[in-house]
Amino acid sequence: MPTVLDTHIRNRFRVQPNHANNNETLHGGNLMKWIDEVGAMSAMRFAGETCVTAQVNELDFERPIGIGDTALVEAYVYAAGTSSVRVRIRAWREEPRTGATEKTTESSFTYVAIDTDGRPTPVPDLEVDSERGRELRERALTAEDDNSTN
Repeated sequence: MPTVLDTHIRNRFRVQPNHANNNETLHGGNLMKWIDEVGAMSAMRFAGETCVTAQVNELDFERPIGIGDTALVEAYVYAAGTSSVRVRIRAWREEPRTGATEKTTESSFTYVAIDTDGRPTPVPDLEVDSERGRELRERALTAEDDNSTN
């Protein structure tokens, strides 16, 4: 069974002028694409199958990411159903010369594992076998609860 930490992926994207909006900051649509791609990689690592986006749960943009900064995107699986996979996703603005970061965005996405015919296919159970994995899972579940009461 895959563990939470087995699904933990971090990726970086350098923000170029062609990624920017009129304010010379990263266009939200570009960040959403990157978040979705990293989330899908996490879901596929867990499921061992192709995964497609089924739902985007509250997506909060807290601060901008400027041209020349790096968008650091983190994703990990925190829950699974029969064929669905819930992935917690967060992004930071990273200053490339110093590594200093500020959280900019967070959400959770639901993906569905599909077979070669495009039909939902079962996913394994998620194992939480370490303290770090428990912390990550609890953080995601707490954020999910907070969003459902808003």
